Amino acid sequence: MSDVYAKRGKRLLDVALALALIVPAGLVCLGCILAIRLESPGPGLFRQTRVGRNRRPFVLYKLRTMTTNTGNHPSHEVPPAAITRLGALLRRTKLDELPQLVNVLWGDMSFVGPRPCLPSQELLISERARRGVYGVRPGITGPAQIAGIDMSTPVELAQADAGYLGEMTLASDLGYLVKTARGAGRGDAAMRC
Repeated sequence: MSDVYAKRGKRLLDVALALALIVPAGLVCLGCILAIRLESPGPGLFRQTRVGRNRRPFVLYKLRTMTTNTGNHPSHEVPPAAITRLGALLRRTKLDELPQLVNVLWGDMSFVGPRPCLPSQELLISERARRGVYGVRPGITGPAQIAGIDMSTPVELAQADAGYLGEMTLASDLGYLVKTARGAGRGDAAMRC
């Protein structure tokens, strides 16, 4: 890992990219929120506590893709029927992640890194802690998502996350962003059920 990039460059890239995208993403989010509210009752925006850098909890924002009575569960534990029709489209196109630009600007997240888990996912938290994964900000996308590894396999996921620590460079992060933009990755267990 490049120390200069990890200590300064990664955060600069995150802020610059988030600032460049925040207005167009905000407009897309507004349209999506209206469509979500028309399709099913409840808020268009979804908020959930996740585990962040140094194991600190933070509130993650997404567009709501499930019915409001789904509960606070990891995606791989949610029945496919809980995902709305529009929600399936938002998840497939990854538009549901757009509100996380706010998390990036606030410093809770990075564009690329380990996906933040729920505080209830104790095995994943301990496996990540053992491998030093909580030394970096969680990401909107990352190597595990591109490889199709989701939170239903916590040990494999923690290993992939730890592998990212050794390869974290500007070139690798840009590569993950390009792959994500092109639709790579099938790390959404709820969509594969």
